[in-house]
Amino acid sequence: MVDYRIALVLCVLLLSGRVLYAQENGSSDGFGVETNIITGRIIKHTPKFTAPIPPLSAALDVNFIWKTYGRKDWQQRRNYPVIGLGATFTEYGNNKVFGQCVGIYANLQIPLITRSRFEWTLRLGDGIGYVTRKYSQVKPVDTVNTAIGSNLNDFGIFMSDLRYHVSNHWRLQAGINFTHISNADYHAPNLGVNMAGLHFGVQYFPTTCKPKPIRKELPKLSNRWLIQVRVGIGYNEANARGNPELPNYIVSGYTSKRWLGKNKVFAGVDYAYHKSTYAFYKTWGIDIGHEKANAWDGTFFAGNEFLIGRVGIVTQVGYYYRKTYLKYGNDPFNEKLGGNLYIIQHEKGLLKELFISAILTTHSAVAEYAEFGIGAGF
Repeated sequence: MVDYRIALVLCVLLLSGRVLYAQENGSSDGFGVETNIITGRIIKHTPKFTAPIPPLSAALDVNFIWKTYGRKDWQQRRNYPVIGLGATFTEYGNNKVFGQCVGIYANLQIPLITRSRFEWTLRLGDGIGYVTRKYSQVKPVDTVNTAIGSNLNDFGIFMSDLRYHVSNHWRLQAGINFTHISNADYHAPNLGVNMAGLHFGVQYFPTTCKPKPIRKELPKLSNRWLIQVRVGIGYNEANARGNPELPNYIVSGYTSKRWLGKNKVFAGVDYAYHKSTYAFYKTWGIDIGHEKANAWDGTFFAGNEFLIGRVGIVTQVGYYYRKTYLKYGNDPFNEKLGGNLYIIQHEKGLLKELFISAILTTHSAVAEYAEFGIGAGF
């Protein structure tokens, strides 16, 4: 069985490396270091979150950044965004319960509004987070922390900055931020920890923050339609005898339409069979004789994929046309967030796209499972 944690590490490093390699800039133009001091508080996002919330949490964020300047077509199409590799050290404020978290993540910074010396930006990042405390019934005992069931977790971060350009070397900034850690229910319990707050920081560019942009006539990409399929696998810890980690098998079929040469809108249907649900039925004597038939669910879904060269950032919302006994209350929706790494991108021919994917399925702020798979477009 493929360990979820190993697969998650490999996938994030692969996506991170591909995004950072896309810069391909041998000089120091556009390279900088960003540091932020973060203060905030853990958010109680579900009534099941019963651990005491510390009055204040704090973090230190360091981000190595590169201002793109047009060596790749996608950089010009995306208005020369900033890409980076960051690390965040978080003190949640109660080490006996939550411990500390170290997160390493790839990130993309998108300019929203730019003026001569001021700008408003949005930064999105995702990677690996290691926490020093988790739920445990053995030493070190921590049965209060029902939010985190494993040391290794997914680490997601969102930041929005108002920034002042002091010079071509220095920038000052302040903004809001949100971080999330969870293990996608690979190990229970897994409510996840969400933290929101404010930050203040500085950016330093040894050479310049404004490399001369390359502007050229880009190939015109048609707003083409594709028929697409994706198959994946993810693991959950089953509420069954021995609490085994069991797979979910997911098959998705959908159509997509490219727009503006840098996005794909899509809609389709999926099917997911949950062996962890089957094991739950068998252990507790539910749906006797119909365990397999009732261990699957399916959704109608729609979403958008933001294309960044060979990387696609996927956002998706689904509506259940069938739910299993274990689904999350009366909520008829789920959400998916993740990425595709394209191995093949062709404008002509039968096989136009081939990609590997890493996608997290959630219900509001609670993760259900992480799906790793392969897909194609025709």
